[in-house]
Amino acid sequence: MQIIETVLALALTLGILVTLHEYGHFWVARRCGVKVLRFSVGFGKPLYSWYDRHGTEFAIAAIPLGGYVKMLDEREGPVPEELKDQAFTSKPPSRRIAIAAAGPLANFIFAIFAYWLLSVVGVTHVAPIVGQVADESVAARVGLQEGMEIHSVDGHQVSSWRDVNMRILERTGEQGLISMEVTDGGARGTVSGELAGWGLSDDTPNPLAEFGITPWRPAVPPVLGQISEGGRAQAAGLQAGDRVVAVDGEPISSWFDLVEFIRKAPEQTLQVTIKRNGAERSISVTPEAKSEESGESIGFIGAGVEAISWPDEVLREVSYGPFAAVPVALSETWADTRLTLVAIKKMVTGLLSPTNLSGPITIARVAEASVSSGFEDFVRFLAYLSVSLGILNLLPVPVLDGGHIVYYTIEALRGKPLSEQVQALGLRIGMAMILTLMVFALYNDLMRL
Repeated sequence: MQIIETVLALALTLGILVTLHEYGHFWVARRCGVKVLRFSVGFGKPLYSWYDRHGTEFAIAAIPLGGYVKMLDEREGPVPEELKDQAFTSKPPSRRIAIAAAGPLANFIFAIFAYWLLSVVGVTHVAPIVGQVADESVAARVGLQEGMEIHSVDGHQVSSWRDVNMRILERTGEQGLISMEVTDGGARGTVSGELAGWGLSDDTPNPLAEFGITPWRPAVPPVLGQISEGGRAQAAGLQAGDRVVAVDGEPISSWFDLVEFIRKAPEQTLQVTIKRNGAERSISVTPEAKSEESGESIGFIGAGVEAISWPDEVLREVSYGPFAAVPVALSETWADTRLTLVAIKKMVTGLLSPTNLSGPITIARVAEASVSSGFEDFVRFLAYLSVSLGILNLLPVPVLDGGHIVYYTIEALRGKPLSEQVQALGLRIGMAMILTLMVFALYNDLMRL
C-alpha cells in the first residue's frame, strides 16, 4: 500500500509540474503562429488522448517522468507548402527563443503563485526554538543554546525551521563566520561562530542535525491514541487513552521511550503497566516482528500516540493581503532560485558532494510525505521543485531548453544557424550528460534505500 501511495504521489507531483512546463511552451508557440501537433504529459504509448479544434492531440502517456510538445518542424519531415509558415523552423530566432524559454518561465510563475496563495491564505509556523545543541558542533561554536529562538541568519529574517534550513544550506562547505539574531530569555542579541567548512553527509543529509541543532518539541507523554484493527495492541486489550507507566518494570516517561522498548522486542512478550480511569493494571503484549528496508527486524504493536498540541506561545501565524503577498512570493521564489544555483555551483566546485543529487525515488518519497503532511507542505514542495525544474531546464546543455536558447541566440548573432554536424554533436553530448546525470541520481536514490 505504501508503494502505491508513493507512486501516486510521484505521478501527481510530476504531472502537475510537467503539465505547467509544457503548457508554457504550448501557449507561446500558439501565439507565435506555430502549429502544435501533440501535447503529451508522460512518455511512451498514450493511455488516453483527444484532439482540439486546431488539430492538436492532447495525450496522457504511460511513463509519468516528463512530457513534450511536438510542433510542426521541417527537420522532422516534409511540411506541406500551405503549412510552412506555421512550422517552428520558419520562425525567426527571437520567437524560437521565446518558445524555448516559456516552459521554465511557467515553472517560475507557478512558484510565485503558489507562495502568493500560501501568503494570502495564511500559514502557522512553529517558531525555530532550539531544543538541544550537539557538543563540538557548528551550532555550539556559534553559541546557540537550548531555548533560544532564531530570528535571522546572516541578516536574512527567518520565521520557521524551513527558513533556517534553507539559510544554513546556502553556507554548506564554506569557511568564515555565520551569524544569527536570537532571543534568549526575552533579551535579543546576536551570536556568531566559524563554519570551518561544515558540510552535509553523503547519505540522507539532515542540515539541522548536522549543524548541531535539535528543534524544541513539546513533551510527548506515553498515551495511546489510535489502535489498529487486528494489531497486537488490540489483541492484548490495550485501548485509546491508556497511559503506559512501565514496561517490564522499567518506568516510561515519554512516548519515545515506549517506542524504543517495543522496537527492540520483536516477538518477545512484554509486561506493560498502564493507567486507565485512574487505576493501574498490567497487560501482556507481544510485538509483531516487522522488517525494515535495511533488513533489520523490529517490534510493532499497531498503536499510535495520542495527538498533542503545540503551546500557543511557540506558534507564529503569518498572513498577508493580496497586494502585500506579491513581494513575499517573489522573495520566496528568489530564495529557492538562489539555493538551487548555489547548490549547483558547489557541486561543480566540489564544496558539495554530488551524492546529494536526488532522482525520482527520492522525489517520490518526499512527495508522498508532503502529500500526507497536508496542503501547505505539498504546495511548498511543488513550488520548490518547480523552481528547480525551471533552473535545470535553463542550463546551457543541448537537449534542454537552455541549450536550444544558446543555439538560437548564436543563430541570431551570426545571421545563420550552426551547421547540422555541430548541432548533432551537441545533441549527442547533451544526451550523454543527461543520461549520466539520471543514472547517477538513480544510483544515489538506491544507496539511500
